[in-house]
Amino acid sequence: MPDLAVVTGAAGGIGSAVAARLRADGFTVVGIDRAEADLTDEAAVLSVFRGIGTVAVLVHCAGVTAGAPAHATSLTDWRAVLDTNLTSAFLCARAVLPGMLHEGRGVIVTIGSVHGHAFQPGYPAYAAAKAGLAAFTRQLAVEYGRSGVRAVTISPGWVRTPDTLTRVTDPNDLARLAETQLAGEPAHVADAVAFAVSPAAALLTGTEIVLDGGASAVQPAALLRPGPRARLGLPPLTEARPRPGPEPIGPDQIS
Repeated sequence: MPDLAVVTGAAGGIGSAVAARLRADGFTVVGIDRAEADLTDEAAVLSVFRGIGTVAVLVHCAGVTAGAPAHATSLTDWRAVLDTNLTSAFLCARAVLPGMLHEGRGVIVTIGSVHGHAFQPGYPAYAAAKAGLAAFTRQLAVEYGRSGVRAVTISPGWVRTPDTLTRVTDPNDLARLAETQLAGEPAHVADAVAFAVSPAAALLTGTEIVLDGGASAVQPAALLRPGPRARLGLPPLTEARPRPGPEPIGPDQIS
């Protein structure tokens, strides 16, 4: 009988790609999405997983990208982002661990983000949630490694999904991403997941795989200098022009 893999967030761009890849690799895949169950609710999670059976693989893709500066983030929004991205991972992992421990094997993969360690303005709750998710996953690896359970975080950078495309406000942004080879596809994440849950990754646990095309390795200041921009294939920056100020007052204008 094929191993059973559960993929949360299976209706999303990354989740659906992961589910399809694991099916192609021979897994029996159960997809769960927020429309089917509230993964932030303990009773709902227990109910869903109770009807699934023993899970060999859990891939937690469920999450939400939302943000505002810290001073403009309400406590309700803060909790919603942390619950959706982090608390849900805890509840799902806790639901599958008894079966994995009984079988003496299992793999838990969480989908993190480079936002957990490469920050940008406007996403304090999301950054905190993804950083916490990576730490939680490492903790799982430490606690359950001797029982045959592995845990890995895969952290993409910008991935081309219907959700991320809604946040592209400048049509030239996609072209700029393509120039620096930083744009990813859901299939890239699915490939990494497929490796992480395979026997070839037997020693892969307690770590984070970053899939950002090298973006987090580039110092932001380097993108402002002509030499590094040329080596990356980026066009030169135009010189910033001073904002026009008031016209100087001539002697004949003084009353």
